Amino acid sequence: MSEIFRTAIRSLLANRTRSILTMLGIIIGVGAVITMVAIGNGASSQMQGLIDGFGANLIIVMPAPPNTTGARGAAGSGMNLTLNDSTAIADECFSVLRTAPEVNGSAQVIFGNSNWSTSITGCTPDILPVRTWEIGSGVFFSDSEVRSGAKVCVIGATVAKELFGYTDPIDSTIRIRNIPFRVCGVMKAKGASSFGDDQDDFILVPITTAQRRLFRFGTRVDTVRRVNVQAKSRELLDTAKEEVTAILRQRHRLTEGVENDFDIRDLTQTLENAASMANVMSLLLGAIASISLIVGGIGIMNIMLVSVSERTREIGIRMAIGARPSNVRMQFLTEAVVLSLLGGVIGIIMGTGISSVASSFLSFNSIVSMNSVVIAVGFSAAVGVFFGFWPAWKASNLDPIVALRSE
Repeated sequence: MSEIFRTAIRSLLANRTRSILTMLGIIIGVGAVITMVAIGNGASSQMQGLIDGFGANLIIVMPAPPNTTGARGAAGSGMNLTLNDSTAIADECFSVLRTAPEVNGSAQVIFGNSNWSTSITGCTPDILPVRTWEIGSGVFFSDSEVRSGAKVCVIGATVAKELFGYTDPIDSTIRIRNIPFRVCGVMKAKGASSFGDDQDDFILVPITTAQRRLFRFGTRVDTVRRVNVQAKSRELLDTAKEEVTAILRQRHRLTEGVENDFDIRDLTQTLENAASMANVMSLLLGAIASISLIVGGIGIMNIMLVSVSERTREIGIRMAIGARPSNVRMQFLTEAVVLSLLGGVIGIIMGTGISSVASSFLSFNSIVSMNSVVIAVGFSAAVGVFFGFWPAWKASNLDPIVALRSE
């Protein structure tokens, strides 16, 4: 077998230019498949990262101002969701596991001679399981501290770095809008999002403290900007939306025919649909790119047929000195497979390089998976076998006497 490979390599090297041109179709095909699948994987990974960042089985309820002027305002700009609405959803909706209301804004934060502008979110301890967040050090504020409106806070890793450097911030006092807050915990670092946003640049405080001391929305103290609602399972998301709608319409005394004064957004389903679409596009692009592999295989078959015609006398001599038809068939088949595999390897290198370059122009990193590499190599070898079989079979069935007479 090793002798067959050595002979195949010598034959291909004897016609370097023709061999390279023959491999071009395979190189381009494999490179295109690797690149397209890598970009699709990167897009899918970005969507999955967004899903994980928002939380599992999550729907968002936001207030919307009433339509009094013929044009409805942006979601979240109204003042008609309250803490009691959030509690009622958690207590009365069978399909809801928990809720996490939020109010938010931004403020300058001061510690000693350091200051930092960041986002401030008022929330409850349920924000941790709902948004799949984790504490890095210290503790999260408790339900009793939320009820009492305690002046405590949990800071993100970026805020900890900017205000405290390498000093432990736990139990230190910072000032938010000139109000002192004790740091009780630091969130576990998450790094940049898929879009490059800093996910660690924030401060969490008890929602009652934020409502009473930091942010005032209109004349009511208990209003919230949004309610994160976590359903018990993915299958119950639609049921949860129906139940939340019914309860809020009842609590807000909306009669039949009156438009909802709130918006419900199923972010999980939206992002999962986007991820599914990214997967479909990845497969579609890979399938389109694989067409060039078939074109490359046809090129290999044509060149091998030409090679059989040019080497008819050589085939006759081999068969005359004892080579069996199976030996001749294996020789030409090996040459076709070697051409395909070499083209496949070069295509993988090219595809990986193009994927890396493409990442610098995209909002996400392309991901070259081992599966796509294995499939590309296997497919290129299969192309060599499939399209090389006919020339090999034709060569093995030549009449030795006729072949020896060939010039």
